[in-house]
Amino acid sequence: MVKEECILGGGCFWCLESIFSMVKGVEHVECGYAGGGTNNPTYEDVCKGRTGHAEVVKIVYNEEKISFEDILSVFFAIHDPTTLNRQGNDVGTQYRSAIFYTNTYQKEVANTFIKRLENDKEFLSPIVTEVVPQSSYFPAEEYHNRFFEKNPSNAFCRYSIPPKISKLKKRFKELLSD
Repeated sequence: MVKEECILGGGCFWCLESIFSMVKGVEHVECGYAGGGTNNPTYEDVCKGRTGHAEVVKIVYNEEKISFEDILSVFFAIHDPTTLNRQGNDVGTQYRSAIFYTNTYQKEVANTFIKRLENDKEFLSPIVTEVVPQSSYFPAEEYHNRFFEKNPSNAFCRYSIPPKISKLKKRFKELLSD
């Protein structure tokens, strides 16, 4: 088994974690913070925009079962990559769309993927997703992991996550875990 990891920011990490935990070949998803200048940031500091970090997920996957390009297909389908520093009602740089690549291959695949989306006019507005090297990553506080699973009645989760799960099930049946 060949394990790889990638770090993606696309708004609330609870949403991304819920989605990617359903994808086959994904071994582990962890909520965290990346792209800022503060060491060991707290959720409160990140939410207030004090750190420069984005809410992200670190995805560990088996590349024999899922490709990085398939992960990007899901990523771009479940968040809006055309809104700068915003996902829905979440506003601020901490909610930016970002791919924090860990190697040259990921950088090239991400840039090529975005160019293809733009050439195919998949979105009405330009894609603003950052493709930047991973410079720092900090795990979020443990209670953020599997947050939706542990807190299904949370109002934000009930409103935001089920439509993304529906989209995943409709568009990516072949990528769902058994």
